[in-house]
Amino acid sequence: MRSLTLIGLVLFSMLAQATVYKWVDKDGKVHYSDEPQPNAQVVELKEKTLNQIALPLPKTNSNNANQAIESIQYKVNITSPAEEETVRDNNGDFDVVATITPELKSQYLMVLKLDGTPVGQPQIGGTFKLKNIDRGEHTLVVDALTQNGKVFASSSPRKIFLHQAAKR
Repeated sequence: MRSLTLIGLVLFSMLAQATVYKWVDKDGKVHYSDEPQPNAQVVELKEKTLNQIALPLPKTNSNNANQAIESIQYKVNITSPAEEETVRDNNGDFDVVATITPELKSQYLMVLKLDGTPVGQPQIGGTFKLKNIDRGEHTLVVDALTQNGKVFASSSPRKIFLHQAAKR
């Protein structure tokens, strides 16, 4: 059945390649047809007709967004935990929440640094969940990054204290 369909399509495509004729009638109108007419000329068609219009390349929004970000002074603020707050969690788990002002309409990434070392991968949004952090004094900094990884704003360092119940 498939081979019969394939043969039919091949034959149909061969029939579709007809000769084109051009002639001018007594009123001076030019006509085209696939049937020969008296005083008709055969029209030679090019094998391929290519569109020669070159479309302009689309402008990337990332460069424009990065330039817009760099032209405005943004500020990252850690809203939680508070400065010199004591966080009590025996497992060493707590959340860090940061915001950026003025608010950005384009996407940006944020990265949390705990004691100067990045924690996890850069992420969209400013809520970070920390797990299994050692007790003691820690310094938090949140950096805001463009899509290509360039830091355009940072929070001021935030000192916190993590307390855990003593092990006996």
